[in-house]
This record gives sequence, C-alpha cells and structure tokens, in this order.
Amino acid sequence: MSAQKPARPAPGKSVRPAPGKSAPDSTRRSEKSRRAIYDAALALVVEVGYPKTTIEGIAARAGVGKQTIYRWWSSKADVLMEAFLDLAERSQQEVAAEPVTHAFPDTGDVAADLKTVLRATVDELRDPRFEAPSRALAAEGVVNEELGRELVAKLMQPSLDLYMTRLRAAQAAGQVREGLDLRIALEFFISPLAQRWLQHTGPISHEYTDTLVDYALHGLAPR
Repeated sequence: MSAQKPARPAPGKSVRPAPGKSAPDSTRRSEKSRRAIYDAALALVVEVGYPKTTIEGIAARAGVGKQTIYRWWSSKADVLMEAFLDLAERSQQEVAAEPVTHAFPDTGDVAADLKTVLRATVDELRDPRFEAPSRALAAEGVVNEELGRELVAKLMQPSLDLYMTRLRAAQAAGQVREGLDLRIALEFFISPLAQRWLQHTGPISHEYTDTLVDYALHGLAPR
C-alpha cells in the first residue's frame, strides 16, 4: 500500500510546526534564493551574453521558480542591475573590511579624496568577479540604447552624484576654480579610466589614476 499524503491546509491557514521543531525561517530562505538569483544572473550574462539571458534561464540556474523572480523584479535588466550593485558593495566591503557607507570621503584635500575613490574603482574593475559581467553589460549597453540608459541611471549616476557633491565642496573651499562646468571636469577623472578599461588601450593601476587626478587638477601647462 502507498502511504497516504497529508491533507493540505485550507487556504489562508498556517501550518504549525511539529512539536519540538521550529518554523522555517522564511527570511533566511528568501535571502538564500535572492543570492542564488544574483549569482545565476551574473554568470549567465558572462556565458551567453545579455540578449540570450532570460528570466527562465536565471530561474533554472538559481533553482527557483520564475514567479519568484517576477515577485521581486519586473525584468532581467532589473535583476542584473541589483545583482551588480550587490556585487560591487560586497567587493568594497571585503576591501575595506568594514560596512560601506556610500559616502565620498571629504578630508579637506580634494586630490587625496579623488585618489582614494579612484584607487578603489581600479580594485573593483580588476576584480575577476566584477570584470567579466561588467564588460558584458557595458558592451551590450553600447548597442542597446535602452539598456545603456538604464546602466547610467541605476549604476553610474549615484556614483557620479557623489563625485559632483565632492567637487562642489572643493569649489566652495577654493580648491577648484569658480565658473567651471563641474560635470565636464568630472569626466577628466573617470572617462580616461573607463576608456582604458573598456578598450584595453593601456593598463589601469593606482599609479595611473593618481596621475589622472594630478593632471586634471593642475593642468598640462608649464608652471
């Protein structure tokens, strides 16, 4: 004889745990699923590219139902953006060995602060866990305008805003010339680094970004 299946609880009623057993921790289960989805999304975009990465593929790779993904995100782009932000935050926490505050340092020395942040950016760009998926997304963002705009809005803009806030403070302190377009000035620091990294036009290092800051702040003319 086959064993009888336990009767399902009526809709809306909770199941009490058996005596001596604790109830399942739904928070822990959700976090485990979310982490599996992040890892699956980042792995797939590297292996098959952004166009071939699907919600169904992410769900299968993560071992969850696709409805679990749709409950938390509306599209694969949203999944990848959040997975990317999570990866970047974890990478920074490992380097700093302390919680990330998402604030730009302000020691009163704008050159030192810019160098600190750009050095951390170099470390992140050279991290194999970050480099492969970020290259895949960046490459797709060049040909896919909608994705490119999302990448800027969700991944880049918050960081750019922090740079702008720090440069405005430096301008108010007399460390940056009045009247400058700070958005253009910001590109002196980040655009050369992005080009080197994306197009492999040269090595990236702490020394390189330190030099970028020195050239951008002090100019190229003889003094």
